Amino acid sequence: MATTPTDPVDDVDEDAAARGAVYATLAKAFEYPGESFHEAAANGSLEADLRACLDRTALDVAVPSLTTDDDYETLAARYNDIFELGYSEYTDRTDGSLEAEGPPVPLYESKYRPDHSWNDVNLDLARAYSHYGLEIDQDERDNHDAVTYELEFAGYLARREAAVGDDAATARLDFHDRHLGHAAAGVADRLADEPGTDVYGGFGELLEAFVRADRNDLAARLEGQR
Repeated sequence: MATTPTDPVDDVDEDAAARGAVYATLAKAFEYPGESFHEAAANGSLEADLRACLDRTALDVAVPSLTTDDDYETLAARYNDIFELGYSEYTDRTDGSLEAEGPPVPLYESKYRPDHSWNDVNLDLARAYSHYGLEIDQDERDNHDAVTYELEFAGYLARREAAVGDDAATARLDFHDRHLGHAAAGVADRLADEPGTDVYGGFGELLEAFVRADRNDLAARLEGQR
């Protein structure tokens, strides 16, 4: 996602900035893994950095194990098996009927919103991104409801809160309730039911716990200001 930087200020809210860093890291975690991501997960620095960020917030969120013993090729294959590759099988080879299904853990909010159409979810997200002058990176274009985009947007709003103020905090609370909270819970539930998730199981736990804690903290804090 291409972003428009906020104006720099001298007094930065370190709590909000740290939350923004956690969101940015979670967004990277649910992308196809690069070699640098694998190295950080394998040597423990990824987990250590996330713990350090969370320690700078007021949130009480436990960090699960976020390390892997996989080599890079195995981790990449695991990502594909969980998030990218569906399966298809013949249910009746006499007539060639085919049963097809998507990946075990889809990384799109609309997959977890049976009460909302794909079009409604994505149009609402497009309006939200556009309101802040953000647009989808044309080199890596995906649907607006991609979980990675939603995490990047939540991170942007947290960093904006750190630099500008509570208008972005209010927007982030609304974004949790309208979109990210549903996506995070859906992804985490699917990952919990899926065997062989390795480090991604831990990221699913952290995703749900962090999003829920951030949302509840925002709600309590903003309600107290009214």
